[in-house]
Amino acid sequence: MVEKLNLGTIGTSWITEQFIHAADETQRYQLVSVYSRSLEKAKKMSGVGQEVSLYDDLQMFLAHEQLDVVYIASPNSVHFAQARQALLAGKHIIVEKPAFSNVEELNEILNLAKKQNKYFFEATRTLHEDGFNQVKKHLPTQLVGANLTFMKYSSKYDELKNGGSPNIFSSQYSGGALMDLGIYLLYAAIGWFGRPTDVDYIARKLPTGVDGIGTILLRYPTFDVTMQVGKVANSFLPSEIYGEEKTIIINAINSISSIKEYSQATGKTETIACKNNENPMVEEAENFAEVLTNKKNEVIQKDYQEWLKLAKEVHETIAKLKIRANIQFEADQKRK
Repeated sequence: MVEKLNLGTIGTSWITEQFIHAADETQRYQLVSVYSRSLEKAKKMSGVGQEVSLYDDLQMFLAHEQLDVVYIASPNSVHFAQARQALLAGKHIIVEKPAFSNVEELNEILNLAKKQNKYFFEATRTLHEDGFNQVKKHLPTQLVGANLTFMKYSSKYDELKNGGSPNIFSSQYSGGALMDLGIYLLYAAIGWFGRPTDVDYIARKLPTGVDGIGTILLRYPTFDVTMQVGKVANSFLPSEIYGEEKTIIINAINSISSIKEYSQATGKTETIACKNNENPMVEEAENFAEVLTNKKNEVIQKDYQEWLKLAKEVHETIAKLKIRANIQFEADQKRK
């Protein structure tokens, strides 16, 4: 019989509900507890049955004796304190991307997780999807460049324009286009091409101090990667990876469901098959469970170490991009 992990969640947004359903679909988790500042919101969440314990006190939530792993999907700037508290309470943590506001927070959590002998995962679902890995398998051997795009008009942008202060556009909550959408692009670029040698970010900032739209440049020894990111407009452009012998065309970096390969030699375009799950968080939930229940499996644990290495490289790159665009969060000020 497959070992089940007792799961607790922090946050009541749609993404928490999606992860709860994904975890249930894997049959590797049992939801035992939910934390929310509002118990009423917690009660209304999809997938939360009467057998699940509800808490509006974080300490009591973390004191749940059966709790093994905590999924954290609160506002970005709150992740660090909650993740730290969960590790100190002896729980493994899955933190929704972007896991932390800066590299210093990430490093502190990595060190604490090691000290506590617990696991930390950054929940970047695309990394675990088949489409991501199919692109990696079919990369051109002679890369000459890439253009990656993720721009989506935020449902919260109108609220901001009307005088509101939504978390996703707030420096207090470590928001903005780079953190919210750019992380998908960076995981793709660094996951496929490795760490860049130099970076730049030309961003258009909003009155709140965070970026609304911008162009990211990643420089490599023999090619460059250009990335468009934004939360104040929509883009319907595909993403492309250029090689001397072929071009890879990807429908959407955040949700790869179509991959095409154009051959320079034949002039023909072929479709690369990739599997898609109706719930895109199933693969990551399954992979996290594999790591947590196979602690002596060297292959699985090596994969985990690779995820940590990539997470660190992505967050270090974000730090450099923030400096280039003069983006500073309140969480960054606390680290000075």
